[in-house]
Amino acid sequence: MSNNNDDFFLVVVLFIQPLYAIWACFRSCPSSCVCTQERNCSVLCDRIGLLEIPNEFPCEASFINLDKNNIKFLSERAFGTLPSLKCLSLSHNNISFITPGAFKGLPNLIELKIAHNEYIRYLHTQTFSALKKLMKLDLADSNLFNIPDRLFVDLPLLRELMFFQNNFRRIPGAIRGMQSLTRVYLESNRIEAVAYNSLQDIPNLTYLNLQDNKINVIHDKSFQDCQKMEYLFLNDNLLNELTDNCFKGLKKLKMLNLGGNYIHNVSRVWFQDLIELEVLYLDRNKIVYIEEEAFENLTSLVSLHLNSNNLATLPFDVFRPVYFIGRLYLFKNPWECDCRIEWLREWMENYKLVRDISCASPSSLAGIDLSSIFFQKSPEGVCLDPIEQNFTYYIPLPTERLPSTMESKLSSLISKLLLTEGSLEDLGNVTKSSDNSTYNTGMAFTAPLAQNVAPILFLVSLTMIIF
Repeated sequence: MSNNNDDFFLVVVLFIQPLYAIWACFRSCPSSCVCTQERNCSVLCDRIGLLEIPNEFPCEASFINLDKNNIKFLSERAFGTLPSLKCLSLSHNNISFITPGAFKGLPNLIELKIAHNEYIRYLHTQTFSALKKLMKLDLADSNLFNIPDRLFVDLPLLRELMFFQNNFRRIPGAIRGMQSLTRVYLESNRIEAVAYNSLQDIPNLTYLNLQDNKINVIHDKSFQDCQKMEYLFLNDNLLNELTDNCFKGLKKLKMLNLGGNYIHNVSRVWFQDLIELEVLYLDRNKIVYIEEEAFENLTSLVSLHLNSNNLATLPFDVFRPVYFIGRLYLFKNPWECDCRIEWLREWMENYKLVRDISCASPSSLAGIDLSSIFFQKSPEGVCLDPIEQNFTYYIPLPTERLPSTMESKLSSLISKLLLTEGSLEDLGNVTKSSDNSTYNTGMAFTAPLAQNVAPILFLVSLTMIIF
């Protein structure tokens, strides 16, 4: 009998518990906020003009949204005790100070968003120390200049860190030694260098975004402790050269973006370790020269971006040995379309890997796509540059107007043929005289003159056709 009572009691508890959770959620929902009805409810307090954090929240809340209010200050235990809270968003407020201990009472918080609070500027070493289970932290666009080196020492599970659009002049030392960190967003700051110890002991980092900074130097082996790195963004910085071993150890890297810098020459040693690289961006630089076999170790490469540089030619040996490249982007370069890039013309036709290569020189081919140019061969089988072809094989069409010099030559030749043999030495005077005696109708034809009648008639006919 007692067993039946126990079973009945268990059923009642299981039935009442979710009902109680719903009731508790509604009972303690902050004024002007909206609370959803599920057991792990969401509390939506965004865009309602709050000046401070509400006094209480439902104890079952798993998500609290306080975005786009006018909150300025986070006091100690600002949210009370919320054991079920997993995600807290405070983005787009006017927060200027966070009291150490503000997040006490949130033992299971996984994600914290405090982005777009431009007045924070400073964080205490103990700001996040209570968040032992925090995995994702968003502090983007918060006007931060610096943070304490030990800011994350008590966050053993932190995996994703968003610090973009701040004012850091160096990579924050707080990320060193973060064993669990996998993704770091530091784009659009003022970082000037990647030092040899900037990324020390971050073995699980797979994604690092440093684009749109002021980076002008990367020290040798700066990434050697990031052997699981897969995506590295260094585009839109101030790099004009790289050290030989700057990418040493990045054997798992799949994408490297170096676009939008000031690189002039590409060394064959830069990419030696990048055996799994699939996409390489070198676009929007100042590249004029690429060393032979610069890409020889990139056996996994499927996309190479060299567009918008200063390349006039590209020797085939740059791609030797040849591996499969899915796409090769070469547009917006001042290409000199001569025999040095004949191989590229064949690639365009046979492999369809390249397109939109517009010639800049010679001037006769300016604006013409390389795919439209035919490279002729000499009798010995040697490629002839298009400028040689134009000079050697150019024949004006019948409809084209001959230059004025040709007209004068034909006129002069007719005059020569009309002259007697004895008067050829006076050619200059005769051709310039307004009284040309050779056209006197009363003069009898001499023997030499009669012999030249047929050529004269032919030249006159030709002149009439042309002109």
